[in-house]
Amino acid sequence: MSRTERVVVMSPQTRLARSRPRGHAGHHLPSLDAGSAERARAQYRAQRRPAVLTLVSMLLLLGGLPLLFRWFPVLDAVRLGGVPVSWLLLGVLPFPVMAVAALRQLRRAESIEDGG
Repeated sequence: MSRTERVVVMSPQTRLARSRPRGHAGHHLPSLDAGSAERARAQYRAQRRPAVLTLVSMLLLLGGLPLLFRWFPVLDAVRLGGVPVSWLLLGVLPFPVMAVAALRQLRRAESIEDGG
C-alpha cells in the first residue's frame, strides 16, 4: 500500500495569521491606579442601569407586538395605504423607536462620562 503525501492548501492570510505568536500580544488591558479603577467601576455602574432599562424596553416593545396582535386581531383587517396595520407596526415601528432609544442611551452614557 502506497502512502500519499498530504498537502495543506490555505490562503496567504491564513498562513500569515498562523505565523503570528499565539495569545493576545497586541491586546493588553491597561493597568489603572486604584483611584482610576474605582472611577471606571463607578462609571460602569452608573451607565449599566440606563442601558438595562433601554434594553428591557426594547424587548418589551418587540415581545409585546405579537401579544398586541393576538389581543387585537382587527389590526390585520385595518389597512393603511393597502397594507395591514399589523404589518406596519411590526415592519416599520420598531426601527425608528430603536434608533431614538439608541441615541437617547448614547447621550445618557456621554452625559455620565462627562460627569453630569
